[in-house]
Amino acid sequence: VQLVESGGGLVQAGGSLRLSCAASGSTFSINTMGWYRQAPGKERELVAAIASGGGSTNYADAVKGRFTISRDNAKNTMYLQMNSLKPEDTAVYYCNAVESAGWVYWGQGTQVTVSS
Repeated sequence: VQLVESGGGLVQAGGSLRLSCAASGSTFSINTMGWYRQAPGKERELVAAIASGGGSTNYADAVKGRFTISRDNAKNTMYLQMNSLKPEDTAVYYCNAVESAGWVYWGQGTQVTVSS
């Protein structure tokens, strides 16, 4: 499984961005997918996750009500709509996929920078 993120960039506080994660390869084996982020000097943290059918999602408290995760299995793509962005959302955002067998895959990351 290969994961490629896109959609990062520079935005002012209060603005919006939509990240995409395109999966290729043995996508039929993917179960849960998620977005993680890592700010400078901090550990990587879970932002949001979504189950294979898209019906179950969970979010970090810091982004609840502002971010929305979704996936289009027909397009093998996952999204993260980020609204009301804050400077503390600045980080490299990584796409994550977990296979039913337990293998974990990561994308290369996309930078999100929110200016105050």
